[in-house]
Amino acid sequence: MPEAPEIASRSDEMNTALKNKMIREIEIIQPKCLNMSAEAFTAALVTAVIQKVSYHGKWIMVDTTRGWLLLNLGMGGEILLVTRRTMPEKYRLVFDFADNTCLAVNFWWFGYAFHAKQNELNNIPMIARLGPNVLDLSLQDFNAILNTQKGKLRVKALLLDQSKIAGIGNAYIHDILFLAGLHPNRLVTSLTETERNGLYHAIQDGLHPSLKKGGAFYETNLYGQKGGFTMEDVLIGYREGKPCPRCGTSIMKIRTGSTSSFICPTCQPDSAP
Repeated sequence: MPEAPEIASRSDEMNTALKNKMIREIEIIQPKCLNMSAEAFTAALVTAVIQKVSYHGKWIMVDTTRGWLLLNLGMGGEILLVTRRTMPEKYRLVFDFADNTCLAVNFWWFGYAFHAKQNELNNIPMIARLGPNVLDLSLQDFNAILNTQKGKLRVKALLLDQSKIAGIGNAYIHDILFLAGLHPNRLVTSLTETERNGLYHAIQDGLHPSLKKGGAFYETNLYGQKGGFTMEDVLIGYREGKPCPRCGTSIMKIRTGSTSSFICPTCQPDSAP
């Protein structure tokens, strides 16, 4: 599943490559990915000119002269800038541009392509409930989010809650918590000021290396090239039984709620100091 490094990379690529392109036609193979009928979606966006591409959480936000085109790759997929002569084997919808290039979009599972009028973006519930982009957070913003948390909320659950902080998923969460020296089951309310600051910097240190390399190796960019962040760059995530890069203890895979976590039991003790 693409996360902040991949979505931010795709957004930047699309903003550079697609600006001022006009949508001439739309081919829809999978209408169930839309938030309206295929006919309404096409009528809303044909002749639209792309003005800017940004992102929010795992959504790519295409600002056009006829409202918003909103893309979410769900569990994964590809967004490729091609021509009709160089189309990929699989795609779910295609945006043909006036310059004879086209954007071919493929969803593996649970992808979306929505349209919203310019002033009605907050009418899309899946967008309206998102928290701030994780890569845009200041330390002050991060601490403000932590200060509002009560009860028995765990650190991992907080970071994966897209309504609180948008953009972190299961691919990067393991290394982030390892860099912070925190067990995923630590209560948010138990964190000291030092640990809070350490977690903030661990988030940045856990995401920016992948961002600089265009995202993970299992995702492709706008031109079909794989991301440069490989398993060699991963510290402990999905490395069960391998030695911790910091202390040499064997990395463990544990259950944390409904998901699994990879931890170093020495560097990430399951107790508050």
